[in-house]
Amino acid sequence: MVETGHHQHPPAPAAAGYPPVPSMAVNRGPTWAPAEQLHHLQYCIHSNPAWHETVVLAFQQYIVMLGTTVLLANTLVPPMGGDAGDKARVIQTILFMSGINTLLQTLIGTRLPTVMGVSFAYVLPVLSIIRDYNNGQFDSEKLRFRHTMRTVQGSLIISSFVNIIIGYGQAWGNLIRIFTPIIVVPVVSVASLGLFLRGFPLLANCVEIGLPMLILLIISQQYVKHFIPRISMILERYALLVCLALIWAFAAILTVSGAYNNVPVATKQSCRTDRAFLISSAPWIRVPYPFQWGTPIFRASHVFGMFGSAIVASAESTGVFFAASRLAGATAPPAHVVSRSVGLQGIGVLLQGIFGSITGNTASVENVGLLGLTRIGSRRVVQENLAPSLLLYRLQSLEAYTVYYLELLLLLEYLLYSLLTPIR
Repeated sequence: MVETGHHQHPPAPAAAGYPPVPSMAVNRGPTWAPAEQLHHLQYCIHSNPAWHETVVLAFQQYIVMLGTTVLLANTLVPPMGGDAGDKARVIQTILFMSGINTLLQTLIGTRLPTVMGVSFAYVLPVLSIIRDYNNGQFDSEKLRFRHTMRTVQGSLIISSFVNIIIGYGQAWGNLIRIFTPIIVVPVVSVASLGLFLRGFPLLANCVEIGLPMLILLIISQQYVKHFIPRISMILERYALLVCLALIWAFAAILTVSGAYNNVPVATKQSCRTDRAFLISSAPWIRVPYPFQWGTPIFRASHVFGMFGSAIVASAESTGVFFAASRLAGATAPPAHVVSRSVGLQGIGVLLQGIFGSITGNTASVENVGLLGLTRIGSRRVVQENLAPSLLLYRLQSLEAYTVYYLELLLLLEYLLYSLLTPIR
């Protein structure tokens, strides 16, 4: 009798003398939409927005990285004796190497959507080098700048082997096996709060620009989308670019109208849009090349100071890797992957020393905070961020002091999220 119901036929018995043939189909499990993997996500690590959205989101990641880069260059280059042209070339070198290191990490490192930016852990050793050469032993400031940069190069080259050894030697992987959420969250929080001491005081230097930027970004990204649902998606993804354009136009209007003509020099330097001279000093196209400042100088006293910075930068990157995996909807990286990425970070520091960067690299905290703000965890967005880093040399020298004020909101947003959402 033929069955007409929905019952399945039992499998046919195997032929006598022959074992059953295993099925060739591989059960990969159900495929879930990004929203079902993690409720706050719109695109997870393997999901890709449309190409035009990807380009805009990548440029937004670049703008956030640009703020930290310009902040570091403004902190270190003038005490070295460098002028505006030297500062522009340092910024170009940093961003070029950040693009290379980000490409390496997203392809053969953790493969998470993390941007490899500058590390403030190297600021103190670099300031120590600057202090040693600040005794009037050079005939000109240009010579002092180049000699200082050559010493920084040598120290970065030697200190990079710390990351390479502890990374590829699996020592760092054995250490992070004891990392739990109660350890990871404070590490990321401390790494985030460390930037407040350098970025937030700049807000007080120009309150009429920085405070409206913060207020506008908070209102547009967190509240306006609830009252105007039609533009909620645009504000949620692109609020940073919209607010930056509006505040930059506001600062340009104040500059042109003469609002800062009769103010102190410090206020002009912080608020006017024509005081950095980076755009006029930067070449349109310039490709950094190895040992561009001269032959590296190796001094033991400076190298040992960089060793500690290399370990601190590794700890920062480790916390950021765990945070990025959570915000991108990926599984937490295992110990051997993090250890491999730390070793790759050491190779990046080695390249930065060879090409003449002013500091080492680490996973960017503010760019991971942007993942939480935009709810876009796509790896392709971060990879396309390389195009501005590697090609748009003129844009690397924007006099965008207002970018500093973005980091306060980004770090605060991520800090709150990391404390309220335990990393599983």
